[in-house]
Amino acid sequence: MKYIMMVTSQVACGLSKGPCRHKETWWNEEVAEAVREKKKKYGNWKKEKSTETWKEYKNSRQNVKNIFSLAE
Repeated sequence: MKYIMMVTSQVACGLSKGPCRHKETWWNEEVAEAVREKKKKYGNWKKEKSTETWKEYKNSRQNVKNIFSLAE
């Protein structure tokens, strides 16, 4: 029953995969570097579990958010 309904709706309405999102205009090398740094600091925090590494990760996370907002 579900299969019949899915096929019928695809025939009637068509099938869309959504908009092409391969290249985001706001993604650049600065954003990529900030995300890499954030991931590195997250890994350091997971290994050490200290408050100092948590603060570094938290600052890096905020930095990425700021860069995202400026790039968009």
